[in-house]
Amino acid sequence: AEEAIGGYTIFNDWSARDLQRDETAVRLGPAKGKDFAASFGPCLVTPDELADARQGKGYALTATAEVNGQELSRGSWSDINFSFGEMLARASADARLRPGDLIGSGTVGTGCLLEIKDTSGFGRWLQTGDVVTLRVERLGELTNPIVERPKSRQ
Repeated sequence: AEEAIGGYTIFNDWSARDLQRDETAVRLGPAKGKDFAASFGPCLVTPDELADARQGKGYALTATAEVNGQELSRGSWSDINFSFGEMLARASADARLRPGDLIGSGTVGTGCLLEIKDTSGFGRWLQTGDVVTLRVERLGELTNPIVERPKSRQ
């Protein structure tokens, strides 16, 4: 399945933990994806551009996550549990994937704020005004500010 991969980019899943909590309470979630809760970029790097960094099931590239310049997570893209081919095969089972579809691989170890907020020294949820930066060696840097939710259009 990996031969179908057109490229790699940085993908930030902005999980709405409050919505997941509410859906889980009534046994509906957290399976539903939110199409307003992701950002990606800054570029697409093709697999052949990363061939020399291939290691194990992934790539020997450092990935970091920061909030307001404070590094909260550092890991290697080579420490993934499933290859991208395995992830793509799973994602396409009983579902139609089309060229251009984006598949998120999950967080780099210790990359999820839910898992590390009590042990990282950060100790809180993201707030308006925070700036989140994800970096992956050779893929670039993705920086997003946390802004207030827009007023309802009702």
